[in-house]
Amino acid sequence: MASKATIYKAELQISDMDRHYYATHVLTLAQHPSETDERLMVRLLAFALHARERLEFGRGVSSDDEPDLWLRSLSGEIELWIDLGQPDEARIRRACGRARQVAIVTYSGRGADLWWEKTAPALARLDQLSVIDLPYAAVQELGRMAERNMTLQCLIQDGQVQIIDATKTTMIEPLWRKRAT
Repeated sequence: MASKATIYKAELQISDMDRHYYATHVLTLAQHPSETDERLMVRLLAFALHARERLEFGRGVSSDDEPDLWLRSLSGEIELWIDLGQPDEARIRRACGRARQVAIVTYSGRGADLWWEKTAPALARLDQLSVIDLPYAAVQELGRMAERNMTLQCLIQDGQVQIIDATKTTMIEPLWRKRAT
C-alpha cells in the first residue's frame, strides 16, 4: 500500500522590502513520502521569494510535467515556473519553452555547485532563466523549523532573508547564480 502525503499548514507573513510585497498567505503543503523536511521548507522559502497573488504549489515530486510552484495567468498561460533541486538540462529547456520566466532553486551544497559547473554553459542563453542557490547550513536550519502547523514571518531586505518562528530566526543569503534578463 502506498504511503500518503503528510499535510502541513503554514501561515506565512511576508515582508519583502526589496520587491515592496507585503502579504499574509495561509498555505497547505503536501509532503510527499520521499520528500525531506528540508525540501518542504525550501518549497516554502521559494514561495516567499517569488510570492504573488496567484502563485501556487504544483504536484512537484509526484509529477514530471508540473513544477514545484507556478504562477499562471487568468487565461492559463504559465507566467512563472519554479523547480527545486538540480533538474536536467532538457527539463529546464522545456520549462523555458512553456513559461515566461523560470526559476531554479538549488540547495544541496557542493552537489549544487557541481551541477551548476556542469550545466551553466548550456543554460547561459536562456534569458528567462534565474538560478538561485541556498546555503546548505541554512537549509538544514529551515528543516528543523518544519512543523505540521506553522506560523512564520519572512523578512526579505537587501537580498537577505530571515525566516522567523516563535522560538528562532534563520538567516539566509541566497546566491544568484543567474538572473533572468
